[in-house]
Amino acid sequence: MAFFLVINIFWVWPHFSDWGVIRSRLEAANTTLATFDAAFQKTNDIGKEVEKMQRGGGNVPPEDQAVAFLRTIQTQAAQSGVAIGGNGRLITRTNQFFMEQIQTITVAAGEKQLVDFLYNLGSGDSLVRVRDLSVRPDPPRQQLQANITLIASYQKNVKVAAAPAAKPAPAPVPPTKTAPAAPDNSKPATPKKQ
Repeated sequence: MAFFLVINIFWVWPHFSDWGVIRSRLEAANTTLATFDAAFQKTNDIGKEVEKMQRGGGNVPPEDQAVAFLRTIQTQAAQSGVAIGGNGRLITRTNQFFMEQIQTITVAAGEKQLVDFLYNLGSGDSLVRVRDLSVRPDPPRQQLQANITLIASYQKNVKVAAAPAAKPAPAPVPPTKTAPAAPDNSKPATPKKQ
């Protein structure tokens, strides 16, 4: 009985706390698994969103981006009944993934027309958004005048990886010793008479 107690004291009782540690690790692993499962379930939806964003006007060639941006602004202004009074200088910025076109415009419009213009710029597949907006009434207090800074983000062209360089020709294999040639047991050819 004393031997059994000594064995329990030294080898069993110190490990009673291990069950709590194992249980907490199991709970953490189950939480991580649930998070990963939830993310995995969303991969199809995320893939569809990525494709939609890539198709959403982001594949404009770099030389046409400024023209496409200004055309979008002018088209929406005409459809919404907003008069563009002046344009600032077009600024182009770039980062690792996107080319940004930034344009400041001054517009005059009624309240409904201005709201429609801003809403239509950001709706649909448009990549245009408003960065800065200041609104004040015009002097006769008939319409609103607004200074608007608009930004459009276009996807940069993905650089195609260069073809791998041709592999150098393998070094010649040094000759190895070969077995002596086997004797030729075929019939010798008869010489032709002249």
